[in-house]
Formats: sequence, structure tokens, C-alpha cells
Amino acid sequence: MTETLPTDRDIAGCRFVLATDLDGTFLGGSEADRQVLYDWIEANRDTVGLIFVTGRDPAFIAELCDGGVPWPEYVIGDVGTTIAKVHSGDIRPIESLEKDIAELWNDSGDRVREALDGVSGLTLQETEFRYRVSYHLRPDLLDKETVRQVEDMGFDWIASDGKYFDVLPKGISKGPSLKKLVSHLAISPNAVLAAGDTLNDLSMLECGLPAVAVGGSEDALVERVEPLPHVYIAQAIGAAGISEAIAARDMHDTPPNHD
Repeated sequence: MTETLPTDRDIAGCRFVLATDLDGTFLGGSEADRQVLYDWIEANRDTVGLIFVTGRDPAFIAELCDGGVPWPEYVIGDVGTTIAKVHSGDIRPIESLEKDIAELWNDSGDRVREALDGVSGLTLQETEFRYRVSYHLRPDLLDKETVRQVEDMGFDWIASDGKYFDVLPKGISKGPSLKKLVSHLAISPNAVLAAGDTLNDLSMLECGLPAVAVGGSEDALVERVEPLPHVYIAQAIGAAGISEAIAARDMHDTPPNHD
């Protein structure tokens, strides 16, 4: 099925809204399983809304969707520091929703990079982001003093998948930004399924919206969310795990069929 740009519409009227991480989740699993989910979304655009909630930046997302992945209506990118609307293939930040993020960050990129320059266990990622600083992580080399330093500077941090370390504005991550967008759009919280697979998805799986930790998730994530009644622990990997949760939690009248 050919992927199409979603029309500008009020996804608050959708029967179901998928808010999904990309790597390992929406992009996870077999090619066949991904295609079943993607085709189902395209065939049900009238009743299904799509929000990407990812550590990836808008440029990556645009390239991904130009390559055949379904376009979302909204994007929460950069680990929650970007909140944007998709309009005719253009990902446009929503200034009113990002205002507090920008104020909390206060152009602190240079300050963070200078403070963590040469720190053992962290290698600066080449891409620069508006409201965060990201590193490749060697957890065996990272000193607790570095984490304490980040906190003392007034920032939050997330280590995920054993290889990424993000410095973020205080109180900003995927979960708070997703809840802010859901409230802004007046989407029924019970219509949303938040899907993820690593610790940088923890805040959106913990935030109270219906959620799924897909099969193949990071053990540390599953350990944290398994006791939560609103979180479904899927067996199927990646995209198929999303489909499994849609059916198990009765979130759409005709869930994706992987038979």
C-alpha cells in the first residue's frame, strides 16, 4: 500500500491514536510485521491517528516517511524536547507548546558541552539539537560524579539501551510532552496507546496513558513498568507487539491481523 500524507484533521475524533517510539518499536520486528501495521494504519486513517514519540530529530523523520513509513499527524521528537505538527510533509514545531521547554533550556547547549567535554564514558553525538545535548555512552566508564554534575547544573538526564546519554531540560521528557500534546488536542486519554522499548520511553509508559512495552524491550524498562496495570507487556517483537496490544486492549474495532 502506498503511504500518503495525512490530511490536516482533528485526530481527537479518532477511535484510536498510536503514540509510538520509532527504533525498536514502530521500526522493530520483521519487515512483514511492520508492513501489516503500516498498511493497517493507511487503510484506517479515518479512525486512526499517529504520533511519533522519539529521540530522533525532524529531519530523520521526514526522510524516513519519504521512504515509505506512514506519516504521523504529530511528532514529539528529540526525547520530548520537540513538539510539532506535520503539515504537507513539513514538520513544524508548535511554539506555544515548546515555550516552557525553550525557557527551561535557556540556550544551555554550549554550557553542557563545555562541562562534559572529555568526560570518561561520554562521546558527543555529531548532530546538534535545539533543547538537549546527546552522547554515545560507555556505561562501564561513566562516573557517578558526572551524573551528579548534570543534576547540580539543573538538568535531567536519561541513559538508555546501554549506549545513549541525553541531557535534557528539567522535567522534560517523552511522557510530559506527550501528555501536554494529548491535552492540547483534547484527545481522550483512553484512546491513546503509548508504545516503547527502552528506558528513554519510561516516562511515556509511566505517565498513565494506556501503554505497551513491545517484545524485545530493554529488561530494565520491563522491570519498571511490569507492575503498572495500564501497561501491557507484549510478547511479539516491535511493530507486531503494537498490534498485539491494540487487540488485547480492544483499542480498535478491527485491529491489525498478522495471521
